[in-house]
Amino acid sequence: MIDSFWGNIFRGPDKEKENIRKTLKKIPIFEGLTKKELAAVERILHRREYKSGEIIFYQGEPAAGMYIIEQGKVKVYLEATQQVLVELHDGDFFGELGLLDDSPRSATVIATMDSTMLGLFKTDLLELISHSPRLGVKIILQLSTVLGRRLRKSNDQVQALQVKLHTLTQKRKANAGKTDAKEQ
Repeated sequence: MIDSFWGNIFRGPDKEKENIRKTLKKIPIFEGLTKKELAAVERILHRREYKSGEIIFYQGEPAAGMYIIEQGKVKVYLEATQQVLVELHDGDFFGELGLLDDSPRSATVIATMDSTMLGLFKTDLLELISHSPRLGVKIILQLSTVLGRRLRKSNDQVQALQVKLHTLTQKRKANAGKTDAKEQ
């Protein structure tokens, strides 16, 4: 009876660590890391609960790092137009450019349900890199790969929109020519 009592008391943090580890394994930035390396990353993460409707960060704020959604859901949107860019959920991450540069946040992020986030901040990553350069290089290379994929996807979307715009412009010109011919 005493063993189960003590087991239940100490189960919380172990369960949390297990959840964090499972979440990290899903994130491409941490792909290929050993258990020891994942444990090192785990030690520099900051866990925080957000209530539904709570802003995680605003567009234009200084960027300090990235967030991983351990559990929950967020909406990423542009402040001026309220245009939703994407909705993210368990295992997704956002704000990763904050690990690389000092540019302000490009969008606002709000929790759309009670959510648990894992924050990885630039200062902590830099400290990790100073203590474990090899691990730091692995993380930065993986981050570069992820950003490269996202950039390619964005470029493809821009090209598709340019083709649509060109097609619509040509149709409009053709229709305008028909209207001019009818008026004469």
